[in-house]
Amino acid sequence: MTLAPALTDVHAIVDQVWTSFLGEVEPLLPADVAPGGPFPAGQAWSAAVSVSGGWDATVTVELSAALAVSLTTTMLGLEGPEAPDDADLADAVGELVNMVGGNLKSLMPGPSALSLPAVAAGRAAHASGATEIACFDGVWAGEPVRVTVHVVTDAPVDLLPQPIS
Repeated sequence: MTLAPALTDVHAIVDQVWTSFLGEVEPLLPADVAPGGPFPAGQAWSAAVSVSGGWDATVTVELSAALAVSLTTTMLGLEGPEAPDDADLADAVGELVNMVGGNLKSLMPGPSALSLPAVAAGRAAHASGATEIACFDGVWAGEPVRVTVHVVTDAPVDLLPQPIS
């Protein structure tokens, strides 16, 4: 049986990491997203990390391009009219998924290792045969963010029994 983190745990971790990056000026709120959402591929940034070992999964963060710019500007303390470049955006989005993935990894059976982040301008692609076991859709300052956890398995998925406090 494959263990999956509880959605409440995913939301709590995303919220903790988000607050550490962006402060508490504006909360990250859960949001209902229509099928095919939350944003077109050409207007998104995504990053993924793989967890391997005692628990095997892929953690992905996708966010709108506008949110990627806001995240990067705040994280890097950029000021003025100059927008962050693609390298800055990749660093910030990669660090976000790294922190979310590392925190999720710590909840699951181990030992496990976390890969380096793979970052792309656009939507994330998932391996064929990957099963989504958790998805958090949120909105920050009116812009969408999605965090998903995928596993590749034929076994049934069992939710982790105890949420974090």
